[in-house]
Amino acid sequence: MKTFINPVLQHCFFNGWIIIVIAIALLIATPIIFIFSSIFTDAGEIWQHLLDTVLIDYITNSFWLMIGVGIGVLVLGVGTAWLVTMCSFLGSSWLEWLLLLPLAAPAYLLAYAYTNLLDYFGPVQTGLRNIFGWTSLEQYWFPNIRSLWGAVVMLILVLYPYVYLLARVAFLEQSVCTLEASRSLGCNPWRGFFTIALPLARPSIIAGLALALMETLNDFGTVEYFGVTTFTTGIYRTWLGMGERAAAAQLAAFLMLFILALIVLERLSRQQAKYYQMSASGQRIPKYELGLGRGILAVIACLFPVMLGFIIPAGYLLQMILNNLDATLDDDFWELAQHSFILATITAAIAVIIALILAYGQRLQSNWLMRVSVRIAAMGYAIPGSVIAVGILIPLGNFDNTIDSWMKANFGQSTGLLLSGTIFSLIFAYLVRFLAVAFSSTESSLNKITPSLDDASRSLGYTATPTLVKIHAPLMAGGLLTSAMLVFVDVMKELPATLVIRPFNFDTLAIRVYQYASDERLIEASAPALAIVIVGIIPVILLTWGITQSRQIS
Repeated sequence: MKTFINPVLQHCFFNGWIIIVIAIALLIATPIIFIFSSIFTDAGEIWQHLLDTVLIDYITNSFWLMIGVGIGVLVLGVGTAWLVTMCSFLGSSWLEWLLLLPLAAPAYLLAYAYTNLLDYFGPVQTGLRNIFGWTSLEQYWFPNIRSLWGAVVMLILVLYPYVYLLARVAFLEQSVCTLEASRSLGCNPWRGFFTIALPLARPSIIAGLALALMETLNDFGTVEYFGVTTFTTGIYRTWLGMGERAAAAQLAAFLMLFILALIVLERLSRQQAKYYQMSASGQRIPKYELGLGRGILAVIACLFPVMLGFIIPAGYLLQMILNNLDATLDDDFWELAQHSFILATITAAIAVIIALILAYGQRLQSNWLMRVSVRIAAMGYAIPGSVIAVGILIPLGNFDNTIDSWMKANFGQSTGLLLSGTIFSLIFAYLVRFLAVAFSSTESSLNKITPSLDDASRSLGYTATPTLVKIHAPLMAGGLLTSAMLVFVDVMKELPATLVIRPFNFDTLAIRVYQYASDERLIEASAPALAIVIVGIIPVILLTWGITQSRQIS
C-alpha cells in the first residue's frame, strides 16, 4: 500500500515545476525582450530617413485604422449582440451562431475577394454598366476599395465577432431581476439598453474592443494589398526591402508601444469597476417581442455583417473553384495543404503540452513569481506576428553566426544557419504568438477540477507529475482538444510571421494565397483561401456549442 509523500520530496517536485515554468516564460519572452532592447541600438541614418519620409504615414494610418475599426466593431458587435440576446424575432436563434461565421475568414481573404468583385472589370461594376448603359468611369462614380477606408471595412467585417461574442455573454449573465425591475419602472427597450444593459456589459465590451484593435495592428495582408502603409508593412519593408534589421526592430518596438497602450487602457477601463449582476442558473432572460416591421429590420441588421463578412466572399471563392477545378485543386494545392497541416499539428501539440505545464505549475504554487511567469509566457497573443518575427530572427541569426564563427576558428568548418529560416524558428514564432490561446482554454478546464482530487492523489503516494498524467489530463480531455483546435486554426491563418520566417521553398496555404493575390491571380488563390475559411469554421462551432451548453435561453 502506498504511503504519504515525503514533504521534502514534495517540496523538491514543486520547486522543479517552478523552475520549468520560469524557464518557459523566459524563452517565450525572449523575442519581446529583444525588441525592447533594440530601442537603444544605433540604427544609423536609416531611422532618420524613415522619420523624414514614411514614419508619419505609419502613425497616421495605424491611428485611423484603429479609430475606424473601433467604431465599426462596437456598433456591429454590441448592436447585434443585444438584438439576438434580448429580442425575439424570426430567425434570432439561427442568427446567434451565424453572426460568428466571419471569425472563420481572415481579413486579407475578404480583401482579395472583394477587390476582384468590385474592380472595374469585376462582376459588380460590369453588371452596373450593362444595366445603365455606362461605358466608362467618367459616366459614374464607384468607391475605391483599395484605400484606407476599404481596409477599415474589411477589418470591421471579420473583427466585430470579438465584441459580439463577449457582449452577448455579458448580456446573458446580467441579472434577470435587474432587467425586470427596469421594465417595471417604465424603461422601454432603448432606455433599458443604454441605462442598464450597456453599462453592466462595459468591461466585456472593452475587452472585445481591445482584442479587435490588437488584431487590427497585427494585420498585414489587407493593408499591404490595399497599399496602406502601417507599422506592420513598414517592418516588413524595412527588414526585407532595405535590409535594415536594427531599424525594423525599432519599428517593431514602436508598434509595441501601441499594443501596451491598448492593454493599459483596457485595464484602466475596468479599474475599481465591480459588477455582480449574475443570473441564477437556468433562469430565462425575458426577451422583448418585436413586431413584424421591427423584426424585419432586426433580421436585416443581423444578416448584413454575415452576408458581407462570410457568405458573399466564401460563395465567390467556391464559385471560382468549381468553375476552374483543374487550375485550383492541383498537386501544388495538396502540397501546400500538407505543409500547413504539419506546421499547425506540431505547433498545436507542443502548445497544449506547454500550456498544461504552465496551468498545472500555477495550480501547485500560486505565488507571485509563478503568476508573473505564467502571464509573461501567455502574453504573446497581444504581440503582432511581424514583431515576433523580428524578435526571433535577429537573436537566432546572431546565435547561428556565433556558432559558425567558433566552428571556423576551431575546426575550420562552417555550420551555416542552424536555426534561422528553419521550421524550428517558425514553430517557435507560432508558440510565442498563440500559446496564450492554448493556455486560456487549458487553465479554464483545470480550474474546474476540485482541489480535493489533488489531495486524494497525494495521500495515495502520487507526486505532481503522475497526478497530472493519470488524473487531471483525462478529465481535461475536452478542454485540451479545444486548445489544440484553436491553435491549429490560428496557425493555418497566420501570415506576417510565416511570410518573414518560413524556410526557403516551404510555402503554406496562407503564403500562397498572398502571393497569388499580389499577382492578381485570384483563381489560383481561391482553393487555398477557401480551405483556410473552412478550417476557420472549427472555432466558430466550438464557441457556439460552448455558449449553448453553458446556458439555455428562451
